[in-house]
Amino acid sequence: MENSVLHVNTKTWDSEVLKADLPVFVDFWAEWCGPCRMVGPAVEQIGKVMAGKIKVAKLNVDESQEIAMKYGVQSIPSLIIFKGGKEVGRTIGAMPKESYIRFIENTLAKA
Repeated sequence: MENSVLHVNTKTWDSEVLKADLPVFVDFWAEWCGPCRMVGPAVEQIGKVMAGKIKVAKLNVDESQEIAMKYGVQSIPSLIIFKGGKEVGRTIGAMPKESYIRFIENTLAKA
């Protein structure tokens, strides 16, 4: 995994996501989830393409169930944008990289 994507968990969630200087695009995923594996490469590319504008993180819902529950993540992949410690946008399901980038740009333009 490239360092363009940060792996977060219960211990690092607050410092890496909620207190981040940049907006954070978080991929809620699990090892056993087929669509999640399809989304993985797109998420990594977004981390490279949008470096400096946003942080990109992945959270394994099996390893960090408390956080998934806290944000009401019931379907994966769920991709949520956090800005200033608050959720500002959410999309569910696999999409092409371009669709995620449009979602990120549109969400941050309104946030």
